[in-house]
Amino acid sequence: MIYDSLAHIEAYQGIHPGVYKGLKLLAETDFSQMEDKRYEVDGDDLFFFLQSYESKPVNDTPESHKKYIDIQCVLSGIEAMDVGALEDMTDIAEARPEGDIWLHHGPADSRVILTPGKFAVLWPGDAHAPGIAVGEPAKCRKAVVKVKV
Repeated sequence: MIYDSLAHIEAYQGIHPGVYKGLKLLAETDFSQMEDKRYEVDGDDLFFFLQSYESKPVNDTPESHKKYIDIQCVLSGIEAMDVGALEDMTDIAEARPEGDIWLHHGPADSRVILTPGKFAVLWPGDAHAPGIAVGEPAKCRKAVVKVKV
């Protein structure tokens, strides 16, 4: 996992071309007038979706993906995201391979706080439980960039 600020994306230019392209997209796009839906950038190799939701007190089923790297960036509001190693998950609570999502039970032993301008890059080995309230539940809007592995 990478957790950082969009102000530092040049440091990630050499790690993966799709990840860097996704970070540039997050830093350079005005999402304020765009509706919540999926947007294709490079077909199934790179796309993003916008979503609005209310954060929740708990997310006890961390998710993982096999085909895609997630880049998650809160556009408004604040959320916590718990992260743990996929190999530490105890079992699969639900599998939706057609959507490249697996929900797990198990320990997510690290927490990051996403606010506007901060991002998390989550690799296939990172189980992550997003959308957790910091204090009281609050309205959030997020961009999630999907980069094919």
